[in-house]
Amino acid sequence: MKLSVVVPAFNEEKLLAATLGHIRRGMDVFAGRGWGCELIVCDNNSTDRTPEIARAAGARVVFEPVNQIARARNTGAAAAGGDWLLFVDGDSSPGPALFADMLQQIESPGRVGGGSTIAMPGTRLAVRLWAIAWNAFSRATRWAAGSFFFCDARVFREIGGFSETLYAAEELELSRRLKRRGRFVILSRHPLVTSDRKANLYTWREHLAFLAKFLIGGMRTLRRREDCSIWYDGRR
Repeated sequence: MKLSVVVPAFNEEKLLAATLGHIRRGMDVFAGRGWGCELIVCDNNSTDRTPEIARAAGARVVFEPVNQIARARNTGAAAAGGDWLLFVDGDSSPGPALFADMLQQIESPGRVGGGSTIAMPGTRLAVRLWAIAWNAFSRATRWAAGSFFFCDARVFREIGGFSETLYAAEELELSRRLKRRGRFVILSRHPLVTSDRKANLYTWREHLAFLAKFLIGGMRTLRRREDCSIWYDGRR
């Protein structure tokens, strides 16, 4: 069996090296059980040192010229040879214990994929409360955050991967489709440590403006890149 870890990366030179270091330590958990592992970084048209940092960490780098998270993940997955795929965002730090929890689920019958709750230690109270609310929602709906998303590679390809009609929330849409094919789980014993940079780089007014657009425009908002600027305006 083989695990392919895919990291979509757009201008991630500040945090990518640390992320890849955490992933390498997590992959050791799988290697210890006799799994093969590969690490793929999809450079999503970066203008900084992202690809150089990825290669220096021993990752295979593939290129996706269209700046879209779903496309970057799919391009990375297309280059992957693993039986299972794990997508990790370039600003996240999954620990070995989370990889061990994932391995336990993968080796259980009927599993098709899953995700993890998140943690943002050291951030301000309002952001921690938002994380608590998201975790409760994620566990209740079994919709996974894209920052740590794993799935059976065969099923992923059969259902078409991440929807490239969406510029945000593509991981929630894929969660919904995967749940129709088998058991989809949200891990919670060892939450994924991830960056709070969006909370620091964008004001509450900007976040509320996006929410207002979504409430008015619904799914059409997620299909327009210009309406999803929080993900695409390049702030890092």
